[in-house]
Amino acid sequence: MAKTNPFTFLQQVRTETMKVSWPTRRETLITTATVFVMAVVASLFFLAVDALLSEGVRLLLQIGA
Repeated sequence: MAKTNPFTFLQQVRTETMKVSWPTRRETLITTATVFVMAVVASLFFLAVDALLSEGVRLLLQIGA
């Protein structure tokens, strides 16, 4: 790989940065809210699954006792 001098590198970085499609503030807020909502939904799902599995194990252990 050819070495690039620092000035050329910074010019390339600036050029590539201008090509980036940055999200709007509204898009960022909506995406953030969606992530938080999905995290809560996932945690509630796993809480329910854990409660069901622990209850099942408790019932199995009572049968064997």
